[in-house]
Amino acid sequence: MALQFEILPVTPFLQNCTLIWDEESKEAVLTDVGGEVDRLLEEVAKRGLQLKAVWLTHGHVDHVSGVVDLTARLDIQVLGPHPDDDFWIQQLPQITQAYRFPFSPPFAPTRWLAEGDSLSVGRYRFEVLHIPGHTPGHVVFYCADAGLLVAGDVLFLESIGRTDFPRGNHADLIGNIHGKLLILPEDTRVITGHGAMTTIGHEKRHNPFL
Repeated sequence: MALQFEILPVTPFLQNCTLIWDEESKEAVLTDVGGEVDRLLEEVAKRGLQLKAVWLTHGHVDHVSGVVDLTARLDIQVLGPHPDDDFWIQQLPQITQAYRFPFSPPFAPTRWLAEGDSLSVGRYRFEVLHIPGHTPGHVVFYCADAGLLVAGDVLFLESIGRTDFPRGNHADLIGNIHGKLLILPEDTRVITGHGAMTTIGHEKRHNPFL
């Protein structure tokens, strides 16, 4: 029995929502529910999983715009992001309209997250790391036992997150990647916010931005 995951790209931005579950307990979470909630719930149901929470890396529309729809259907917790991203979530009505997403009102997560918090899926523990830069309240989720990092829009295959959005900071992003992510074991698998997976070792050797 092991930790399993399925990457489910959603929204016109092909944002990587990820279904993560403990094969033994069938406990599951969804990360970054940007939309297409019917499809996501079908994926949960067909595997016979018990969805316990949504985890959010940051407040951008393609990562959070499906949260209100999902929580209207299921009584589950919304965990994250860091409170410094609340200003993004409060702008959801305007941003969903501007980007032609289904309308979403603002929401308040069940719990904001901070550096050093711990989350779990079944018997697997994930450490929360605060990685500002792409947004000020961006967090990532790292499971040492499974060698897995859910990186959101911080780190991509041979690339990094944009820092030209409001309250983005390039120096913060680079510093946090070097100080908190590149020190992880090189075989750590990285689920990125968009596109293909990578590993920490690959990015240390081949990422031109680092």
